[in-house]
Amino acid sequence: MRWSLRRFTLTKQVPLTISRGTTAAVEHLLLELEHGGQIGRGETGGFDTGQRVFSTAQLEQELTGWLPQLEAAGWQEPADWPALLAPLSAPARCAVDLALHDLWGQLLGQPLWRLWGLDLRGCQPTSVTLGLAPVEKVLERLSRWRQQLPASRVKLKLGSPDGLSHDQALVEALLPVLGGAELQVDANGGWSLEGARQMLPWLAERGVVLVEQPLAASDGDEQGFAALQGAAPIPLVADESCWNLEDLLRLAPHVQGVNLKLLKTGGLSEALLMAQVASRLGLKLMLGCYSDSALLNGAAAQLLPLVEWPDLDSHLNLADDPFSGPLAQGDLLQPSSGAGLGVQPC
Repeated sequence: MRWSLRRFTLTKQVPLTISRGTTAAVEHLLLELEHGGQIGRGETGGFDTGQRVFSTAQLEQELTGWLPQLEAAGWQEPADWPALLAPLSAPARCAVDLALHDLWGQLLGQPLWRLWGLDLRGCQPTSVTLGLAPVEKVLERLSRWRQQLPASRVKLKLGSPDGLSHDQALVEALLPVLGGAELQVDANGGWSLEGARQMLPWLAERGVVLVEQPLAASDGDEQGFAALQGAAPIPLVADESCWNLEDLLRLAPHVQGVNLKLLKTGGLSEALLMAQVASRLGLKLMLGCYSDSALLNGAAAQLLPLVEWPDLDSHLNLADDPFSGPLAQGDLLQPSSGAGLGVQPC
């Protein structure tokens, strides 16, 4: 097995602001593994959840030091991957896990969703994201999304440094122009416990369908989610607090859903396991992204039949995406029928 690793830049058409800052462009890593005449591709890149920070340079150094072991070991079957990749950090593991899955599917000539026995009729529309901004800019962003796709599900970023009054002003401005679209809210950990207790019933009264990560992620943060239970009849979804199966199990009694992002889970192996366990526990799933290309989102899209709330819109906001996919009919995303991840360079 041979490997190559290189950097590439992704530039947003519209910069995105959340409670922790603004992103206009990122530098990611493309991993290519060659085996049996096929090339498997994986993607990773630096990101900051407030609690944990990874830089692309750090991940590049980690992978460059580890990948010769994979080259020496040669092809491994999927059952061996978790132990093989265990020494890597979650985002470094993601790149290798995706490339191996891509190779596996190509060697078998099938897309991953079919190898997993999933039914594409279960796919749901993706949400589109409105970042923190003055009211007029948020309305302008929604209008721009609607020029691109139906935007039947809208995710509004809250947790403004300008306080709860600005958050409420954004919601009040959006409600009259939603036109029947579903409104989701993501605070990105930007509220205090007191602020969350104030906002949850207020949002529920206005028809918001879920609130994602109301409190900042921290050790033992399940206590914060527990303290919000009963505050309002609105689902709470853990994002920055939930990285792996262990996190899902500790949060399960206190949330109604979790957001799976492949850079957090370390790729598809852990994400698929988490999705299966979540289903047994009665938890709903969101499937999210950072500033990711169609390669990472195309990989995540393999899980779409298992997901209630897809949130895979980052590649739809790129000016320079080097990959094509996943397939879209309006705002309904579906994984490709191509072998492996089904994602190809443009």
